[in-house]
Amino acid sequence: MHDLQATILHLLGLDHARLTFRFQGRDFRLTDVAGNVVHEILA
Repeated sequence: MHDLQATILHLLGLDHARLTFRFQGRDFRLTDVAGNVVHEILA
């Protein structure tokens, strides 16, 4: 699920690693630490 979301964000032109939000003093990413862009399905 994290890979799919990272790939969709990549297609939208957003860097999933830099897209963070602050909640209760901590920075969170939408793809957590597990998201990787899957380039094989983009070809």
